[in-house]
Amino acid sequence: MAKKIDMTGLNIPNHVAIILDGNGRWAKKRHLPRNAGHRAGAKTVEKIIEDAHHMGVKYLTMYAFSTENWNRPEDEVKALMKLLRNYLQDCINQANKNEMRVRVIGDKSRLDRDIVEKIEELEEKSKDNPGINFTLALNYGSRDEIRRAVQKIAENVKNGSLEPEDISEKTISEYLDTAGIPDPDLLIRTSGEIRLSNYLLWQLAYTEFYFTDVLWPDFNAEELKKAIEQYNRRDRRYGGVKS
Repeated sequence: MAKKIDMTGLNIPNHVAIILDGNGRWAKKRHLPRNAGHRAGAKTVEKIIEDAHHMGVKYLTMYAFSTENWNRPEDEVKALMKLLRNYLQDCINQANKNEMRVRVIGDKSRLDRDIVEKIEELEEKSKDNPGINFTLALNYGSRDEIRRAVQKIAENVKNGSLEPEDISEKTISEYLDTAGIPDPDLLIRTSGEIRLSNYLLWQLAYTEFYFTDVLWPDFNAEELKKAIEQYNRRDRRYGGVKS
C-alpha cells in the first residue's frame, strides 16, 4: 500500500517523465552485484507508479532500457532481459489491480519474441483501464524514434497519402512512438546526472527539468513530492507568455 502524501495546495503535473538512474551505484555502495541494484530499481518502479497515481499524476513515462544499453556487458544485458520478463508479468497483474493503462515505446524489433508477446498482452489487457497511463520506454532512443518517424513520413509522401506542405509539428508528433500521449510537464532524473541521454528529445521541448542526487532504488514518494514542489516554484512561460 502506497504511503499517503499530503499534496494539498500543489499543482500536480499532468505528465511526469523519469530517467531511472543509479541502480548500479546503489548496488556498489552496498557491495552487491549490479543485478541486485536493477532488482531494487524494479521494485521502486512499482512503488512510484502507485505513488504518482495517488498524487493525481495522469501520465507517467519511465526510461527503462535505451538503445545504447545493448553496449553493456553481455551478462548484465541478459540479466536485465530476465528481469524485464518477470517485470512484464508482474505488470499485467499490477495493471489489473490498479486499473493502470500500460504502453511500451521504442523499437521492439530487437527484443526477443516472447518479450514482444508479453508487451502485446500487457497493452491489450490494460488498454481500457481508466487509471494512470504508464508508458515504459524499452530499447528506446529519441534519435532512433525520430528517424523511424521520418522514414514513415517519407514513405507516405512517396505513396501520395501525405503532401509535404501538410507536414506540421502536429503531424510529426503523430508519427512518434508517443502519439496520443501529452508532452511531459516535468522530467525527473535521479543519481546526479544532468543530461537527457537521448530521451524524449522532441517531447521535452517545454518541460521543466528536475535533477536529484538520490539513486533510483532510494527514490520514494517524499522525493517525488520534492520534485513536484520544485515544479510548483517554476514560472512556466512559453515564448515569454505565462502558461
